[in-house]
Amino acid sequence: MQPIKRCRHKLKFKDGTMKRRLLISLTLILLVFPAIGLACSLSVPSLDLPALPAVTEQAVQVEVVPESETAADAPVSVDPPPAPDLIAQQDAFVRIYQQVSPGVVSIQVLNEFGGGSASGFVYDKQGHIVTNLHVIEDAEEIIVSFPSGIITEAQAVGTDADSDLAVLKVDISADDLVPLPLGDSDSLQIGQVVVAIGNPFGLNGSMSTGIISSIGRTLESMNAAPTGGIFTAGDLIQTDAAINPGNSGGPLLNLNGEVVGVNRAIRTFNFTETADPLNSGIGFAVSINLVKRVAPALIEDGFYPYPYLGITTPEEISLNDVQRLELERATGVLLSSVTSDGPAQAAGLQADDVIVSIQDQEVRTFGELITYLFMNTSPGDTVTLEYIRNGDLQNTDLIVGARP
Repeated sequence: MQPIKRCRHKLKFKDGTMKRRLLISLTLILLVFPAIGLACSLSVPSLDLPALPAVTEQAVQVEVVPESETAADAPVSVDPPPAPDLIAQQDAFVRIYQQVSPGVVSIQVLNEFGGGSASGFVYDKQGHIVTNLHVIEDAEEIIVSFPSGIITEAQAVGTDADSDLAVLKVDISADDLVPLPLGDSDSLQIGQVVVAIGNPFGLNGSMSTGIISSIGRTLESMNAAPTGGIFTAGDLIQTDAAINPGNSGGPLLNLNGEVVGVNRAIRTFNFTETADPLNSGIGFAVSINLVKRVAPALIEDGFYPYPYLGITTPEEISLNDVQRLELERATGVLLSSVTSDGPAQAAGLQADDVIVSIQDQEVRTFGELITYLFMNTSPGDTVTLEYIRNGDLQNTDLIVGARP
């Protein structure tokens, strides 16, 4: 017998007359049908009609099904288990958190305005902690808390205003330190899954996931240029992993549990000066390959010298620029101006030149140019630039300077 799902529909009567008529009709049917069955069997037995009482009894059996036999008591179908690949991904996230979270710290800053909290991670067994410069800026006291329950004061040993990085030092046993493995940010692909762990809004040890949205992004640095502008921070990773106030300085990780970036900032337009910005799905992290170059210099010397060209550029090449300069396409780095006595001017570059390659490496955007400089050159190096001037492709050697 198939499970019975009861589905009741209530009739509604407009007046009492219809209700009375229906009750009378039902009464007559119940009284007359047995009598008809008996009369037929007596007066015309040769017809051999089916026994109506049996049919009536069967119908009654259906109508008097116990109230307990409802759909809720019927066997419940169970959905199939999750796909093996989904379980594997879930297990990967669990494994990452268990391995990495002991090395992610909470940083509390105290100053004359009260202070705030953010994130960082253990860099080595000597007690160095990597975080953002803006996290500890103007700090009078820095307190680092570990997931193990250890809490201690920290001192800043080096800061970097160009990429918004800072290295702290804590004095605790090496046995209590869990340095995080560093990955290779140059191998990142757009669409790759990443994980952020930190302390958003003071919620320690929070984990979120997302993908790499883009690479080679730029933002304003925390370093003012002599000309009055702001130097550019480059080689930034864009991600849609949830990053909120308090995540700053924490690690961005690949699915191997390796740090591929240091979470720095989010882009949002729904906040005021008195309110915290909220995650918009557009977050930025400093690439770990840049951190690999900067952090050792901060530990050793307290600062890191960045390469410098002495140029200003628009955010992009416009249609008007393409038409005005008779360019074939809107790619390359258009120079708005060159700084007096800077490396670019010394190499003979001028406004309206369009740099298209450095050391035979094509550059389509300013982000690609500055990423190459940050990751492959140091002040004093000589590089060959190709550029377009008046429709002609030319080249020049440039001695890389150091940012003021």
